[in-house]
Amino acid sequence: MKRWGALLLFLLVSLGGGLLIGANNVPGGWYEGLNKPWFNPPDWVFAPAWTVLYILIAIAGWRVWRTGESRPKALWALQMALNFAWSPLFFTAQAPGLALAVILALLAAILGFLAATRAREPVAFWCFVPYAAWVAYASLLNLAIVRLN
Repeated sequence: MKRWGALLLFLLVSLGGGLLIGANNVPGGWYEGLNKPWFNPPDWVFAPAWTVLYILIAIAGWRVWRTGESRPKALWALQMALNFAWSPLFFTAQAPGLALAVILALLAAILGFLAATRAREPVAFWCFVPYAAWVAYASLLNLAIVRLN
């Protein structure tokens, strides 16, 4: 039971935290008025994509927590902090340039996590692969918005 309680805690932190951050940092009129690149997806894509990703992030965090290895755990915590920092910077502070720096650091932390888990924790690794792809795409979106505005 303790094992599943830990998974529930990771889901609460990742999914619950992500939903809370998203609910408190909505795009709004400022975002709607920005020039966006041709590859910007429709707004409805973001909520389901992030819901799935946050579940995968939680599973990966739970898996590395169980291993006891400090580097993957530290990288998981770092990426979570950077992930949660991005929306307030981009949407609430309306600082896409600063948000770009954060999302690039987030991508680096995710890539570090992938490197740290590839051989020893393949489930955590594969949970992060779609996350890495999405954040790389989001980084390009963020960069394009900075350049277009």
